Amino acid sequence: MLKLNNLHFKIKSSSRRYRSQSNYSILVSIIIFADQEKQTKIMGKKIQSVNILVEAEDFDDIGGWTIDSQFQAIMGSPYLLAHGLGRPVADATTTIEVEIGGQYKLFVRAKDWVPGHAPGRFKLFINDVPVDHQFAANGKDWSWEAAGHVNLPTGKVKLTLHDLTGFDGRCDAIYFSADDISPPVTVDENARQWRNELRGLPPSPKDAGSFDVVVVGGGISGCAAALSAARLGLSVALIHDRPVLGGNASKEIGLMPRGTQGSVLKEIGKRTPDGDLMALQILQGESNATIFLEQRVFCAEMENNSIISVDAVATRGGLEIRISGKVFIDASGVAQLAILSGAQTMFGREAQSEYGENYAPKDADHMHHGNTLFFRTSMADKPVPFPEVPWATEISKDYANLSGQLVKPGVENGRGPVAGDNPPTPEFRFGSKNDTFPATHFWEYGQWLDPYTSGEMVRDYLMRALYGTFSNVKALEPKAHANLRFEWMAHVAAQGEFCRYKGDYVLSEVDITEHRTFDDAVIANDGAFCVHCAWEDGEGKYDFRLKDWIWDNRDEQPYTIPFRCLYSANVNNLMAAGKHISVTHVAGSATKHMGNGAQHGVAAAAAAKLCIDLETTPRGLYENHLCELKEKISELTACDHDMSQNPPQPKFDPAVN
Repeated sequence: MLKLNNLHFKIKSSSRRYRSQSNYSILVSIIIFADQEKQTKIMGKKIQSVNILVEAEDFDDIGGWTIDSQFQAIMGSPYLLAHGLGRPVADATTTIEVEIGGQYKLFVRAKDWVPGHAPGRFKLFINDVPVDHQFAANGKDWSWEAAGHVNLPTGKVKLTLHDLTGFDGRCDAIYFSADDISPPVTVDENARQWRNELRGLPPSPKDAGSFDVVVVGGGISGCAAALSAARLGLSVALIHDRPVLGGNASKEIGLMPRGTQGSVLKEIGKRTPDGDLMALQILQGESNATIFLEQRVFCAEMENNSIISVDAVATRGGLEIRISGKVFIDASGVAQLAILSGAQTMFGREAQSEYGENYAPKDADHMHHGNTLFFRTSMADKPVPFPEVPWATEISKDYANLSGQLVKPGVENGRGPVAGDNPPTPEFRFGSKNDTFPATHFWEYGQWLDPYTSGEMVRDYLMRALYGTFSNVKALEPKAHANLRFEWMAHVAAQGEFCRYKGDYVLSEVDITEHRTFDDAVIANDGAFCVHCAWEDGEGKYDFRLKDWIWDNRDEQPYTIPFRCLYSANVNNLMAAGKHISVTHVAGSATKHMGNGAQHGVAAAAAAKLCIDLETTPRGLYENHLCELKEKISELTACDHDMSQNPPQPKFDPAVN
């Protein structure tokens, strides 16, 4: 068991292979596999049995359902989510081939995400005939629900998932058992092997190639690192666990990248008409870059304190692959490779006395920046009903303030409807006192929870708060908000700051405010301190809001990042880019801005190039090749300082945007 502060991660070691809890994921298939025929004795009778496993996320047509893979490291698998905002979604359908018709015991893996209320109920149809059972209404977390026996004919059989509510029903898998034996209940190695064997997946990961640089995480920082490394002539593998690139800036979430607006960010941050980033198209145009989308890294193989390969599993299909590399760059935002490789990390808030930080608490604790759900409401041209939500978050029963909503990807903080008396809404301030607008990020939760194991619960809690608040707005002023509709709510939460790397130097608030100089200063960062402070248990009524919001523009001058903050203190070939570099909690509230992360990615790519050319480590670059490193990074960032080609960007103005 690896213990990081108060976080616990299961590790299985074999030939120096480290796996996180995600190693125990119940992985999934792209097609339906049948168990080998076997003789089974049931009630004194021998029968020929062929057990059938159907993975929900691999339905032929998912209809209005959404594939949700963000929690497979913990709950065991991707699943289908009926995210209809209170309107039942279109059916998901698929066809299976039954080799031996007959009687099967039916099991469906589902989750009742609000026990006692069951807002996510759904039905299963077999050949258009409904099974006499409502799933996700048993008061249990992820579990296999038994639904009696069904008769399956030999040949093609149609399966249909029918959503009953539109309120986030979820189905993981369907299992037809000819031997009446229940599927594995726990999410562990035995369950993983059971599912892999049933699907006929290979026993070991498939070799997906060897690369100069392996980048884990396809947010802004990862895209910048991959693009820069590819253009330096390095072979690059970019591994990302989502279907689109961009992270918090992607169309799944839609935030505007703040911080240093370098040329790489300006290139990859351009958007298509549907709000997606141009990053994928640009990277696909680079012959040296290979992009692995919807692949979750779950294992790192170590040798002599260096990573030699990582294993990833496909969201659809469950096939495991192995990707080898010389240099690894962690741009996951959650220090994923640190957890998998045993790299030293920091977590929570440092005590004020440790680094002399004004914004740090008196005593150290484990609070961190939470997750955030973004949403949009709009006014329709006719009344829009909304179902009653008695299961909404308890504290949101009397809360009715939807200000601070996301307007569209890349344009934040539109003013939403307000009904009734509410506490003051936190505000961003840019420039003058009058240049203020509602802060989006007060819809935040999970600051005191373990984000690695409680991510789904945090997301679900925020959904309940938003559903309840929207309902309250319409109920309190029915005439004014009769036409109000819930246009969009992300089902993927914007990630906050969790674990951070421990490098050879830890950047602090004082380093930034005093503009301390470093011999290894390699890039500039910009932007305000953006510290989110959460309520403690029992302290605040609306704990999905923030207690305090510190937005300190400082002197509005750039500050420098030492190279020692960009590599691991104890894993030789591991670097970091983005919000989890080696900084304190307070300093990280400034360095975390996505534009800054892009600069980290550029610097890490330059360092990777020199590490390979000079056959050394990142620490070796700092100790022996610092001048060459600075020159290489300067080559990549020279256009950022060419004011004729890249004039300073105007400050974000919500009135204009």
